[in-house]
Amino acid sequence: MSSSSTKVFAILDLFTGERPVWQPDEINETLGYTRPTGYRYVKELVEAGMLQKISAGRYALGGRIIELDFQLRQTDPVLSASVPVMKDLAARTGYDAVLSVLYAGPKVIDIHRVSGEKGLELLYGRGRPRPMFRAGAPKVLLAWLARGPLLKIFEAHKEEIAANGMGDSWAQFRAKLTHIRQTGYYRSTGELQAGVGAMAVPVLNGEQDCVGTLALVGSSSRIDTENSETLYALLREATLLIGTSL
Repeated sequence: MSSSSTKVFAILDLFTGERPVWQPDEINETLGYTRPTGYRYVKELVEAGMLQKISAGRYALGGRIIELDFQLRQTDPVLSASVPVMKDLAARTGYDAVLSVLYAGPKVIDIHRVSGEKGLELLYGRGRPRPMFRAGAPKVLLAWLARGPLLKIFEAHKEEIAANGMGDSWAQFRAKLTHIRQTGYYRSTGELQAGVGAMAVPVLNGEQDCVGTLALVGSSSRIDTENSETLYALLREATLLIGTSL
């Protein structure tokens, strides 16, 4: 991706639930763009449907994003292969089945959830970025990353990694992730949400690349009584089916 493209897309990252509306001058000040450059980028995003003008000098995310999300739901190969397997898994276990992916940033988001446990409310859902170094899905996704990208993440997020108990050095960080990879899963209780436990495993394609994680999620009072081998066997069977479809 070119430098200018990166700068254009950086504008979209500013629009959050806490700050859904921005003015061009605020964007320029925040990102360090000159006034002509920043206004040109905003104009390009409006023309592409990624931003919309809601009043004089005020912009919000545009309808093209909704269209792309619909297309993704219909055509994403990982999602298409996973949904029927997740439905069966949730029905058989009574736990929620959650599919998560890693994308550039780095960021981790849940892209699909099938409810199995009645009344279970989760803080995170489709499209809401999760903490990068906490709980099962992010740690499993990191554990299956190649050394190069992983080292870049460590260098950029040393303080956050240490604060989440993932190691004060590259060696410690790598050792923790290597242990997760050797184990084949990560099991957590209350790391992401009080009263909620989960086990996450990698979803591997035919080339054994990690294309996501699949997790069983439930109330701690219930899932904590489950044997790890039992949960892992269920998840392993499900991910093998997904991998075969891919």
